[in-house]
Amino acid sequence: MSRAKLDESRTSNFKEPQNYWGFANFPNQVFRRAIKNGFDFTLMVVGRSGLGKSTFINTLFLAEINDVSDYAPELPASTVRIEEKHVKLVENSVTLNLTLVDTPGFGDAVNNSKCWDPIIKYVESKYLEFFSEEIRIERSEKWVDKCVHLCLYFIEPSGHGLKPIDIEFMKQLSGLINIVPVIAKADCLTKEELLRFKAQINKDIEANSIKLYKFPDGDEDNEKITHDLRNKLPFAIVGSNMIKDKDGKRVRYREYPWGVVEVENMAHNDFIALRDLIVRTNLIDMIDVTRSVHYENYRYRQMEKLPKNSGDRDPFTQMEEERRNKEKELTEKKTNMDKLFDEKVRERENNIQKRKNDMLNFEKEQQQCLASKKQELERLKTEIFAADLAVTQKFRYKGVMKTQIAQARTKLRNGLLLWGYGTVTSV
Repeated sequence: MSRAKLDESRTSNFKEPQNYWGFANFPNQVFRRAIKNGFDFTLMVVGRSGLGKSTFINTLFLAEINDVSDYAPELPASTVRIEEKHVKLVENSVTLNLTLVDTPGFGDAVNNSKCWDPIIKYVESKYLEFFSEEIRIERSEKWVDKCVHLCLYFIEPSGHGLKPIDIEFMKQLSGLINIVPVIAKADCLTKEELLRFKAQINKDIEANSIKLYKFPDGDEDNEKITHDLRNKLPFAIVGSNMIKDKDGKRVRYREYPWGVVEVENMAHNDFIALRDLIVRTNLIDMIDVTRSVHYENYRYRQMEKLPKNSGDRDPFTQMEEERRNKEKELTEKKTNMDKLFDEKVRERENNIQKRKNDMLNFEKEQQQCLASKKQELERLKTEIFAADLAVTQKFRYKGVMKTQIAQARTKLRNGLLLWGYGTVTSV
């Protein structure tokens, strides 16, 4: 068959191109995959105790995630703890695997210097887990992203701007995670006080070059709405676990002698703006920024720590080799430590056995000495008993002799009287 005929036969087997190829169905594939796998999101809340963090989380996700009914104040902690809570939320068949990270003890000590170090170590440990999984030769098919995607930093409603601990914390973590500052218990301030407080906070943030999470621009349809919501930063929020029915809807509220504050009322606080920007609009963007910006910066810093004399070797191969060397070094150290431990144990056991033998020998000697003392005591008791018996018999014999002599004298006296010798004075 000639080349021309072959090309003609191949061409004749193909169908004419259609107007629909199928890549327009990609969004549906992404949607089905999202419905099947769900989303993983890690939210960290940081702030001093008593600022309503647990109540706010319940309000944000419309669920009783944190039980605040039996809340009891605790003594100020000397160190910052890291507590995780995993929750599975489902809304309209969409699953959100939520990890809540709380930091009890933050800012509650007398000396709060370096109180952010445990938080930094926690955030970097999650990046390290991601990094370790990334450089593995055989990776897991279903790897769960445990990185912290958002940190809500709660500011006390003091009305006087940021405190030194607020500034230092956000400066230390602004390059590691997405930070969004919120003013807790905003109902403690009037509208005028709140506006001045927000302006002062923004001024402090700019003066200290603090990098916060930048909410992306919206599309043309809702750009103005998104812009207005972003301008409310830092968000002044109010949380509540009290629910009532209003016009057929269940609303959260806080009741005071002077009136009622509705949580989901934009005229009362910025909760709706914060919820819409975080959950409804930019949750996926926060995950992407965490991976593409914060994690990549961490990864770059880790790569910079590699030795400079690596030549043309692949960095990941080099890191894998270093990991194996570290594991080998750790194994050798563990072997040496186990050997030293075994020697110490044997030495300890030998000392114990020696002391045990010494105690047994001492006990044996004491028992022999005691037996000898018992024999000596029995001999002395026998001798004393024999001597006592001899003395008793001697005194008993003397008593009998005295009695017999007295009786003989009496008989002799009576006989002399009988024979007419008169009075006998003595015999």
